[in-house]
Amino acid sequence: DISRCGGLIGSSAPSPQHGRGIASLSLCNATNSDCKADTIDTNGYNLLHGYQYHISSPVTVNRRSIHHHISVPSKLCKDASTALQLSGLKSGDTIAVGGFGVGGIPETLLNTLSAWENGPSDLTVASLTAGVDGFGLGKLFECGKVKRMIASYVGENKNFERMFFTGELEVELVPQGTIAARLRAAGAGMPAIFTPAGAGTMYANGGLPLKHAPDGSVTLHTQPRPTQMFDGKEYVMEYALRPDVSFVKAYKADTRGNLVFRGTSSNANPDCAVAGKVVIAEAEIIVEAGELDPDEIHLSGVYVDHLIHAADNEKRIERLRETTAGKVMDISGGRGRIVKRAAKEFRDGMYVNLGIGIPTMASSFIPEGMHIELQAENGLMGLGPYPDPSLGQTADPDYINAGKETVTAVPGASTFHSSESFNMIRGGHMDLTILGGMQCSSSGDLASFFIPGKLLKGMGGAMDLVSSPSTVVVTMEHTAKGGAHKILEECTLPLTGKGVVDRIITDMCVFDCDKRGLKNGGLTLIEIAQGIKVDDVRAATSCSFDVVEGDIPLMEEP
Repeated sequence: DISRCGGLIGSSAPSPQHGRGIASLSLCNATNSDCKADTIDTNGYNLLHGYQYHISSPVTVNRRSIHHHISVPSKLCKDASTALQLSGLKSGDTIAVGGFGVGGIPETLLNTLSAWENGPSDLTVASLTAGVDGFGLGKLFECGKVKRMIASYVGENKNFERMFFTGELEVELVPQGTIAARLRAAGAGMPAIFTPAGAGTMYANGGLPLKHAPDGSVTLHTQPRPTQMFDGKEYVMEYALRPDVSFVKAYKADTRGNLVFRGTSSNANPDCAVAGKVVIAEAEIIVEAGELDPDEIHLSGVYVDHLIHAADNEKRIERLRETTAGKVMDISGGRGRIVKRAAKEFRDGMYVNLGIGIPTMASSFIPEGMHIELQAENGLMGLGPYPDPSLGQTADPDYINAGKETVTAVPGASTFHSSESFNMIRGGHMDLTILGGMQCSSSGDLASFFIPGKLLKGMGGAMDLVSSPSTVVVTMEHTAKGGAHKILEECTLPLTGKGVVDRIITDMCVFDCDKRGLKNGGLTLIEIAQGIKVDDVRAATSCSFDVVEGDIPLMEEP
C-alpha cells in the first residue's frame, strides 16, 4: 500500500503496457503525521514532486503512467472575468503582458479588462511593445486605464504616441532585452541584474522624458540608473520587475497550468509568467492534466495561478508579407546600393541579427553556397524567407520577424522565449548585427530611436544588440531629407549606444569606425560609390575622416 500525507491512498497493480507495478491512487482524507519521506520507490526516487508518500511494501511505479490514476485539482476558470476577480487586480497595480506586436498577446484578458466598467485603473503596464491602435493593448490605452507604460518599442501605435506627447500617458522606454531580463530576475528571486545595454547613454544617465504636459513640454524625466565597471566595461544596474499580475498567452495548456507555446508567439510570455505574483494564462487549446507529455511542456504549471480558454483569438497579422518563388527583389538607386553592400558583410557560418528595413533586405542577396543563421530577437533562430503561396505556404501569425512581418523557418530552426534570445545576444553568441540609424558619430556612437518632441519609436532590441560583443554595422542614407547631415562629430539625438559602431554603409560610401581607438580613433573611408568624389563625401559629412591608401574600391551598383 501507498499512502499520501493529507489524502491519497492506493495499491500497486500490474501495468498492461509495461508489465510492471504501477500505483493506483485515489483521494481520501487520511493523514499520517509520521510520514516525512519524499519518495515512492525503494531507491528513493521522487516520482511526483511535492507529494509525500509512505511505503509499507516494495513497489515499482512507472513515471509516465501514474498520472492517469491521480485526481488532481484544476486551475481552469470559467471565463476571463472570473480569473481577473480571483487575481485581486486593483487600481495602481503593475501588470506584465506577454506578446510582441500583436503576436502572442492575451487577447481575451486584455479585452475583458478594457471592458470592465469601474474596474482597476491607474495601471502600470509592462510589455515588450505597445501594440497597435484599437486592438489588444491599444484598447487598454484608449479606455484610460493605464497611467504608465514600460515598453521597448511603440511601433505604429499612433494613438499611443499622441497620448504620450499630450500628457495623457507616461512612457518609460526600456531596452527589450532588459525588460525580459528584469522579469526573469524577478522570477528567479534576484533583486537586480547588470547589463551593458544603454551604458553611457541618456537611458542610463537620466533625462529621457517620462511625461509631457498638454502643450508638449516635458514635466517628468527619468532618473539616473546605477552603473558599475566590470573588466573595464560599464554596466547598468537594473532592478527586477515584479508585476502584481501577469497576463500570458499559450498555444496549449493542461488543467494544471502547464503551458506549451508555438513559434515566435512564445516571446516574453514565459518571462511574464515566472515574474508575476499572480499569473493568469489563456490558451487556445486546453487538455486534461496528464495529456501533455512532460517533455513537451515549455513552462511548468507552478508559475500559473489561473487558466482560461482563449475565447477571443483573432490572432491578427500586423504585417502580412509574402513572396513568389524566383521573384527578384526590385531595388535601385542609393537604397539598392546599401542593400548590396550590406550583403557583403556575411561570412559562411555566421549567426546574424538583421534590423528591420534595409538590413533585412540584405538577406535576399546572400551569396550562393554561403550558409548563415538569421536570428529574430523575438524568438527565432533560422529565420526563413516570407511565405510563398505558390509553394503552398501560408502566412502564420505565430511566425513573425522583429519587424512583425510573416516569415517561415528554415530546416533546423529553433524557437525560444525573449530572455533566452537576448542571452544569445549579450553573451556574444551572435557574430554580426546590421541595423539602421538616424545619426552616427566619428567615435562610433549611434542614435536610432527617438526624436524629442517629434518621433517616439523606442529602442526595441537595438541597445542590447549594439552593446553586445558582435560586430555592429549601421546602414543608412548619408543625409536626411533636405540634406541634413547624419554623420557627425557628436550625435545630437539621444544615443542608442556609445562607441559601438564598427562600420557605416551609406548610399555614398563605406566608413570603418575605430571605436576602440586602436588607430587614434575616427572614421576611415574604405569604399565609395561610382560617380562620387571624396570631396562630395566631405561636403555631406560633419566630421573629419581619413581615406584608405591607394585607389578607393568602388561600391557595387544595384
